[in-house]
Amino acid sequence: MLDAILVVTLCVPDLDAAEQAYADQLGYRVAGRTPVSDELAAAWGAPQARGSRSLLLQAPASPDFTLRLVERPATAGYAALMTHGWNANEILALDPEALARQFDAPGSSFKVIGPPEPLASNPAIIAMQALGPAGELNYFTRLPAAGGTYVKTPARSSVDRSFILVLGGPSMPAMQAFYRDVLGLPVTPSYESPVGVLQAAHGLPPEATTPLALVPLPPGFALELDQYPETAVPRPQRAADLPPGLAMVTFVADPHRIGAVIGELPWTMPPVPRVDAPYDGRRAGMLRGAAGEWLEIIVDR
Repeated sequence: MLDAILVVTLCVPDLDAAEQAYADQLGYRVAGRTPVSDELAAAWGAPQARGSRSLLLQAPASPDFTLRLVERPATAGYAALMTHGWNANEILALDPEALARQFDAPGSSFKVIGPPEPLASNPAIIAMQALGPAGELNYFTRLPAAGGTYVKTPARSSVDRSFILVLGGPSMPAMQAFYRDVLGLPVTPSYESPVGVLQAAHGLPPEATTPLALVPLPPGFALELDQYPETAVPRPQRAADLPPGLAMVTFVADPHRIGAVIGELPWTMPPVPRVDAPYDGRRAGMLRGAAGEWLEIIVDR
């Protein structure tokens, strides 16, 4: 039912610092600057966010994808990898090794916490993990020319668009059921795999493993579902505001498939027309997933 990821929304306490990191250091271009309108904040169910400074950024080779930065105060008790919800933004890159050297240089806003390494399941894929200026977790991943198992679109610029979003939650069966049964998407069986940055964050031994599953959105996107350790907690959040960190992911739906079930979905905010970019008059609504994650669904082409 979902075709593609259109927007990843990141809340940051210092918009200028985040712009410097993503635009100046990663090469993203500014596609728009506008405060969050009253209408958009209401459509999100987050009236506290109205008037917040926001910035739309795009990778040079991917004008159909947007990284949206919204300036919101830091939230006590929030840290990447420690709470349920969207936890990591995986971004296509041509050369993670070169990025790691750039991030290790003085003055960088990014801190490498997982050096570039080949994936055990596919050594042709190289991935690195780094924290950004607001403590957000990004993966920078190089796919081979032929692509990976599910995503077939390698980077076309030094740092390209997001292609996988990582969701952490307390129950793998509940997350699988939401994406399979509620949204009608294919979901792989879960499997055990080490996740070094997650194990380090929770003080787990190197031999620990995490249950993982994938939700493919071919040919260009996927979601990764991670069952987090018991030491992870629900994400702290101010009332009537956006979640801290990776706040929401915006998807474009297949209009033919969603049309048959649109009235049956458990909307937290029903689809309404949005005039703000990047909606351009299309209807979008809000859903809440099994791990508390926010999904924004654009139901029109």
